[in-house]
Amino acid sequence: MPPPAIAVPIPVSADELRRRELAAFLRSRRQRISPEQVGMPSAGRRRTPGLRREEVAQLAGVGVTWYTWLEQGRDIRVSDQVLEAVARTLLFDPHERAHLFTLAGFPPPTIEPECRSMFPSVQVLLDQLEPYPACITNARYDLLAYNRTYAHLVEDLDALPFTDRNSLWLMITHPAWHAAFPDREDAVRRMVGQYRAAMAEYVAEPAWKCLVARLRKASPEFAELWERHEVSAPENRTKHVVNPRVGLLRLDYTNLWFGQRLGTRMVTYTPADEQSHVRLAALHDLITTRHATAV
Repeated sequence: MPPPAIAVPIPVSADELRRRELAAFLRSRRQRISPEQVGMPSAGRRRTPGLRREEVAQLAGVGVTWYTWLEQGRDIRVSDQVLEAVARTLLFDPHERAHLFTLAGFPPPTIEPECRSMFPSVQVLLDQLEPYPACITNARYDLLAYNRTYAHLVEDLDALPFTDRNSLWLMITHPAWHAAFPDREDAVRRMVGQYRAAMAEYVAEPAWKCLVARLRKASPEFAELWERHEVSAPENRTKHVVNPRVGLLRLDYTNLWFGQRLGTRMVTYTPADEQSHVRLAALHDLITTRHATAV
């Protein structure tokens, strides 16, 4: 009796794998957006969460069949203009937009200027909050926008590569941020717990897994904390920051959510005492003077 035949797996090309990943990515993004977030009526109860495919197609100005094929991972032609429309419809942040283009086989777009242009009205609000520091961040701790005071709270954020402008990455790997936070160990523990809790919804997504892999490789501290499987949620607290120009700042920070489900929020920092108020004003004056001199 001949031995049973052994099934030989059919090789899958890199393009096919990328299309599958793109399809899964789009489905997960579509399912997180409620109709109300994009100005559409909810139309009662839905069998599945998020927008329907036809709604995404309508809002993006593309054909329903074409968008359905895109979510099915079919080998179809796609233009960068259509990707831009889909990214806007699904409320992508700059990192998600870059990931979309990469999966679609396009060169990653330049995302540094996009960081500033994605929230034009919010950037105005951030600037109006000065001399108080404020930033826009997402659940991955990517710093999407910030005012000048926040940019210089530790050192000049604009001088760092865009890929390093992530609060968790900076707190764990950057020497200047190590020195600036007296309560750093507790802060890092809580941040890792918050990242793990948020990642539960995106556990298969490359952007989230990539940051974890990058941190594990760069930091035994992160690797040890990650293996604890602790989870926590963002909360309003008091943070101590030692600024190299004006000294210790005691700041109360508050999370203002744009959309809890999206994880995007504005974080504002207000002085917890009079001395911190005076020092923040002094820091803002130093920044403003330097900026005026540079201009």
